[in-house]
Amino acid sequence: MKKPEVPSNETERVAALRSLKVLDTAPEERFDRLTRMAKRMFDVPIALVSLVDENRQWFKSSIGLDAQETSRDISFCGHAILGDGPFVIPDATQDERFADNPLVVDDPDIRFYAGYPLKSPDGYKLGTLCIIDQEPRTLDKDDLQALHDLASTVENELAAVRLSTIDDLTHISNRRGLLAIGQHSLNLCAREHIPASLAYLDLNKFKAINDQHGHAEGDRVLTTFASQISGVCRESDLCARLGGDEFVILFFNAGRHAAEQIISRLRGVLHKVNNKSHAGYEILFSHGVVEFDRARHRDIQSLLEEADHLMYQQKKNSRTGL
Repeated sequence: MKKPEVPSNETERVAALRSLKVLDTAPEERFDRLTRMAKRMFDVPIALVSLVDENRQWFKSSIGLDAQETSRDISFCGHAILGDGPFVIPDATQDERFADNPLVVDDPDIRFYAGYPLKSPDGYKLGTLCIIDQEPRTLDKDDLQALHDLASTVENELAAVRLSTIDDLTHISNRRGLLAIGQHSLNLCAREHIPASLAYLDLNKFKAINDQHGHAEGDRVLTTFASQISGVCRESDLCARLGGDEFVILFFNAGRHAAEQIISRLRGVLHKVNNKSHAGYEILFSHGVVEFDRARHRDIQSLLEEADHLMYQQKKNSRTGL
C-alpha cells in the first residue's frame, strides 16, 4: 500500500479548509442531494463528499457508507487531491498502490474509485466528490464530464457555506455560523465530556466612536477588535460577531478559568493597540463568561443568554460602560 503524498502547499490548503468551518458539522441536504444524484447517475453503492484535513478524510456527505471518516493514510481521496483532474482506479486489486489497502481487503471492499478534486475559491484542493463500487468498472468521457459538473456544484455549495456563515466586515463567523457550528460542537462536548465555555463581549462606548469619528472609523474598530480576538484565541475556539458591537467566543476544552485567562490576554493586547493608535479613543469591552453545563444549558442559546446577562452586569457596574 502506498500512502498519499502531502501537497507542497499543505499548510495553506488546510488553513483554507478550516476557514470554511464545515469540518465536523451536521449533514446538510444540499450536499446529500448531490451525493444521492451521483449514486443514481453512476449506479454505484457509495458516493461521498470527502474533505481531507491533516490526518483524516471526513465525510460531509456519505451515501452508502456508515463511517464518518477514515485515516488519511489509507484514503483514496488523499491521492486524488494531488492532481487537477479526475482520479480513477478501475480495479483497486490490480493497482499496487491500493491492492493491500484495508479499504480494499476489508469492508467496504473497494474495487472501483473515481474522485474529482474539490477546490476552494482560491484554488486549494479541499477534498473530493467521489464514487465507489465493489465491482471493477471504467468511466467514459461523458461520465468524467458529469462527475466534474457535480464536483463543481459541490464547490459552489462549499463557497456558499462560507458566505452564509461568515461576517462580511470582520471575516469571522456570524450569528448563523455560531449557532450552527457551536451547537454541533456543544453536542460533541456533552457526549465526550469535554469542557467548554462561552464568552459574550460587547464594546464600550462604541456609539460615541461612531458619532464622533464616523462610521468608517467604527468599522475599523470592529475589524481591529475581531482581529485581536482571533489572535489570542486557539485554533479550536470559535469566534463570532453576533451583529453590531457584540462578539462571542466559544472555547473548547476550556473551563471558565482558562477562558478568563484568554480574555485577560485580549485586554492586554488591546491595551498595546490603544497605546499605539493615538486615535482619540480606546477600544474597550465588557464581557461575561459561562462554563457549559449540559445539565443546565439545554442548547447554545441558553449559554448565550446567561453570558449576555453577566456581560450586561459588568457593563452596568463598570466606569468604562455606556
